[in-house]
Amino acid sequence: MQHRTVGDLMTHGVVLARRDTPFKNIVSLLSENEVTALPVVDDLGHPVGVVSEADLLRTVAARPDPAGLPQSPYASNGARAANDDVTAEQLMSAPAVCARPGWTVVEAARLMDTEGVKRLPVVDESETLVGIVSRGDLLRVFLRRDDALRDEIAGDVLVRTLGLAPSEVAVDVRDGRVTLKGRVETEEIIPVIERLCRGVDGVVSVDSALHRRSDETSG
Repeated sequence: MQHRTVGDLMTHGVVLARRDTPFKNIVSLLSENEVTALPVVDDLGHPVGVVSEADLLRTVAARPDPAGLPQSPYASNGARAANDDVTAEQLMSAPAVCARPGWTVVEAARLMDTEGVKRLPVVDESETLVGIVSRGDLLRVFLRRDDALRDEIAGDVLVRTLGLAPSEVAVDVRDGRVTLKGRVETEEIIPVIERLCRGVDGVVSVDSALHRRSDETSG
């Protein structure tokens, strides 16, 4: 079994900002590249934060309203006026929450969920930015075709990993939902089969109708 890693799914050509990138340049970078956030890096290419559309909008919301409306009570008291003097370093969310290329989808998803972020800059052993991975990137594993999932489960999981005969377990996959039917030698191997099948990238759920072979003759 070969799990897709963050390195397999991440975007390599990262659009980024420097600490001193001004507000308007950030807006241009987001618009021209059709992205919603940028990693901010130092002179060594190490991520120090992330600046997003939400960070920019908080700055805009803090400006005096041209129609004379009072400032929103939800605007941050520390927010700055949106002008060219405001830089990425002043706007960004910091520190940057980063992932490694070798991480699994599960590792990256758990970190995103724990930290409440939508994307993770990806860094190598020297903490240098090498990519960025988003929630959408992680979800791409669920676009795998059903026949590819079935082949991996039947071949890699059941035969090559567990040493089962192809005739012992029937595998059906529809829309990422796996159904297992058959008789196996011991009851203890059933939860192992189910766990490994759930771990295959792209599997949504596993419905198991597996039984121990000796149950056929039990009264």
